[in-house]
Amino acid sequence: MSQFTTPVNTQRKTNPKGMRALILAGIILLAALILFFRCTVQIDTGYTAIVTTFGKVEDYTLEAGFHLKSPFQEIILMDNREQKTPFSTQAFSSDIQQVDIVGSINYAINKSTAMTLFKEVGTDYFNKLVNPRMLENTKAVFSKYTAENLVSAREQLSIQIRDNLSKEMERYGISIISVSIENIDFTDAFTDAVEAKQVAAQRKLQAEIEQEQKTMETEQQAQRQKIEADAKAEVVKINADAEAYSTKVKAEAEAEANQKIAQSLTDNLIQFTQVNQWNGQLPAYVSGGAAEALPVLSLNTVENNQSAEE
Repeated sequence: MSQFTTPVNTQRKTNPKGMRALILAGIILLAALILFFRCTVQIDTGYTAIVTTFGKVEDYTLEAGFHLKSPFQEIILMDNREQKTPFSTQAFSSDIQQVDIVGSINYAINKSTAMTLFKEVGTDYFNKLVNPRMLENTKAVFSKYTAENLVSAREQLSIQIRDNLSKEMERYGISIISVSIENIDFTDAFTDAVEAKQVAAQRKLQAEIEQEQKTMETEQQAQRQKIEADAKAEVVKINADAEAYSTKVKAEAEAEANQKIAQSLTDNLIQFTQVNQWNGQLPAYVSGGAAEALPVLSLNTVENNQSAEE
């Protein structure tokens, strides 16, 4: 018996037919997947799909959802959502002052006109159409205002630019929602001049306020003095009127009393008064006719007076 034995081959022989079938199945599956993806398309919400066949734009569009298409057709998406794009530019005011402008624009394209916009302009419609017209309108609007009025008219500037641009973009199916002027910057020389002017205006206003205050105080002082003088004059007038009235009343009273006394005087009353006031002495000298004025006294009265004296 031989000491060496022949080794047995444990590897199985490869089946060429099975391998070819497997490769073919893989190719068919891959082709089916490629064909599936080429013949279907998923459109997200907010987009409109433009369909082209060998570069030719079809006369229909695809809305959001799952769609079947020819494998020879291409899909181009147009964004219908509101978009915001910043911009910056330079312009000149009506008084030839350079202005640096920073802003933004909000816009959107209409679904119904997306296909026409793609045919006429393409997908880069903002840079080709919107942005150039917006910059041109911005410069045109800014040129109508002086540099000093631009800052305070920022909102009005935005509205005018939006309105002008909307009229031009309407025919393309582009809606201009808003234009915002976010910053307006001038040259350093102009800014310094404006600041100096504002400082001068503030100083002038302060001086005017102080002068008005002094004038007001002077007028108030003069008014107070006039009021005091009028009050004193009124007091003097009142006192004078009162004194004059008192004098008049006294004079009228005396005149009335005198009138009443004069009306009440009679010859007998006069003689009676003289008799009451006579001291009993006869004058040493009597002129002619004076005796008639003396009271007639009886001898008894004279004797009684003499006895009383003794």
